[in-house]
Amino acid sequence: MTSVVESGQMSTFREYRPDNWCWDRQNKSSDVHLSTNQLAAYFHIDPVEDSTGTAGVRGTQGFHEGEFYWEVIFTEPAFGTAVMVGVGTQKALLHTTNYQYINMLGMDDQSWGLSYKGTLWHKGTCRQYCKPFYENNTRIGVLLNLYAGTLTYFKNGVNLGVAFKDLHRVGEELYPLACSTAAETELELGVRSSRKLRLQDKCFSTILQHIGRNDNDIDILPLPLTMKHALKEDRHNACP
Repeated sequence: MTSVVESGQMSTFREYRPDNWCWDRQNKSSDVHLSTNQLAAYFHIDPVEDSTGTAGVRGTQGFHEGEFYWEVIFTEPAFGTAVMVGVGTQKALLHTTNYQYINMLGMDDQSWGLSYKGTLWHKGTCRQYCKPFYENNTRIGVLLNLYAGTLTYFKNGVNLGVAFKDLHRVGEELYPLACSTAAETELELGVRSSRKLRLQDKCFSTILQHIGRNDNDIDILPLPLTMKHALKEDRHNACP
């Protein structure tokens, strides 16, 4: 199982556990075809017609609490206007027609996406985030931390840094998304895993948010010594 750690993250999470979600047969563009096990998504594969727009697909599982990691494998080199991976609400657009080749993930406030050209998109605006990735079998990891409200991308296991913040304030479940404008694009799901805080860890996190940053502020709390020691460890591990 892949282990992913963000800088400044508490170390008291439960271990990652595998997830078994896949691409959703019901929530996708008609221009997306899925493999038998619904892990590989094929975009615009009509043998007669070229791509006439942008096609998207959503994961079967929505996330509202916890930390979630998944990988999307670009089994063929990306090309065209946009091939993107990211997250969005159930309201996020999954299809355009009339030859609209757009960066669909992030065209509005319902989705957040990374293009293979290295740009991040949200609310119709973009910014450069990383170098473009054209290589065959590029693995793009997506780490959605709904405790911290961050979305972080990885390329072939290398952390590219926090891409988006405040996702814990969206107020709706967020789903994995992918889209492409290019004909014969193939994107396959790889590792999928998640972990959640235990109740004790949630309590510790709340305490640390409401007291000072000195260890003396922990010492004066009316708690057993073992709990005070654990609080200090959590605070030190959370510091960047």
